Amino acid sequence: MSMGLLDPALNRAPDNPRHIHLIGICGTGMAALASILQEQGYTVTGSDQNVYPPMSDFLARLGIEVMSGYAATNLAARPDLVIVGNVVRITNPEAAELGRLGLPYLSMPQALGHFFLAGKRSLVVAGTHGKTTSSSLLATTLYRLGADPGCMIGGLVEAFGRNARVGNGQFFVVEGDEYDTAFFNKVSKFQHYRPFGAILTSVEFDHADIFPDLAAIKSSFAEFIGRIPSAGVLVACMDDPIVVELAGTARCPIVGYGTGTDCEWQLTGLRARGLSIEFSVSHRGKPMGRCTLPMPGRHNGLNALAVIALLHHLGFAFDAIVAGLTTFEGVKRRQQVRGVARGITVIDDFAHHPTAVRETLHGLRLAWPGNRLIVVFEPRTNSSRRAVFQEKYTRVFGDADTVLVREHVPLDGMPMSEQFSSVRLAADLEKQGIPARSFPDTEAILAELGGLCRDGDIVVVLSNGGFDGIHERLLAQLGHPA
Repeated sequence: MSMGLLDPALNRAPDNPRHIHLIGICGTGMAALASILQEQGYTVTGSDQNVYPPMSDFLARLGIEVMSGYAATNLAARPDLVIVGNVVRITNPEAAELGRLGLPYLSMPQALGHFFLAGKRSLVVAGTHGKTTSSSLLATTLYRLGADPGCMIGGLVEAFGRNARVGNGQFFVVEGDEYDTAFFNKVSKFQHYRPFGAILTSVEFDHADIFPDLAAIKSSFAEFIGRIPSAGVLVACMDDPIVVELAGTARCPIVGYGTGTDCEWQLTGLRARGLSIEFSVSHRGKPMGRCTLPMPGRHNGLNALAVIALLHHLGFAFDAIVAGLTTFEGVKRRQQVRGVARGITVIDDFAHHPTAVRETLHGLRLAWPGNRLIVVFEPRTNSSRRAVFQEKYTRVFGDADTVLVREHVPLDGMPMSEQFSSVRLAADLEKQGIPARSFPDTEAILAELGGLCRDGDIVVVLSNGGFDGIHERLLAQLGHPA
């Protein structure tokens, strides 16, 4: 076999593996998988190019050996199974050695399906937006209901202090990502998650680096829906016309939710109470009661309604579900208050797709109607750094009082004319009367915020990355104690 090529016949789990090695172990999903594999009694090791906190600390606390850097020697112990993260490319020296040694291998989604979803009722939350929040709401509420679910989620669930757990109950909650699986398995991750029940929140164009167009995304979601058995259920947001179209292909029962009068589960009368919301729920036109959720925004009300619809279908009582939702502690990096200094509130949020930016800012505007909302935006994903969303971004900052945009890190090998322009976005927002500026780096933004911020301001940082620790640095700059 030539270097770097993996034998497709070895893309399987061996019988009774003892030692499992993960290439790319410091990714959020891979570290979570490592933790629950170890919990199940396997000997787990791993390697990664970037071994740093918080994942390095998390793995060290578990006593999982992590090798720094990718090297053929990392496989010298000849593990029984190797799990390859989707960050790993075909040119990776460890992947090449895996092929040379002829060891069995799986992707992270394949491993999750094999080791944890077999024999469980897999509940998969899919959609362009709201996956992490909805799956966290679902797992936490099932836990409050005494169902002891397993879960694998893309964000740290505050109720568990982690993003994965084995659980002893019949349900396993999975955040169903449509991004691709691995270099040797170019299908969406959620195709491996064996759904019994699924929530579909929304479908839009995203992930421009792997999907050529919306039709390709719809095709992948349709294939996923086709995997739900006739005895299962699809809980679908009927406010989204593409979701309605895709739901029509399902062979299982469809439970619709949304704000329209034709929805089986309907949200009405939403009121903001600071960072919490309260809304009424109707089922088939019959009022069921009010629900309080300690998160802002209509989009989070709909996320909670999806959980109500699914759990009610699975046999749980409405009042018990709502009681569970009311005690939700949140998810890290989802409208998370990082601190308050000199009367200035600093919020961290993962939003980066134009729709997510719009909904997040609208929710925060409802929470703080009389305060200045200063938005700091970092275009960091593959899609946000392309020109594909340039025009859409000009229409989603309407709830902001000021917008500061960091210039993106250019994409290699792509003409600048096809890439996002922070300068252009700032100019387009200025034309709409929204004060906006672009900045070359994080230091320049922090310098600007130093003179801009005043008592009562809400500073929301939107990025899917660490953004050079801007949250802590801003709070320190404002005099917040460490």
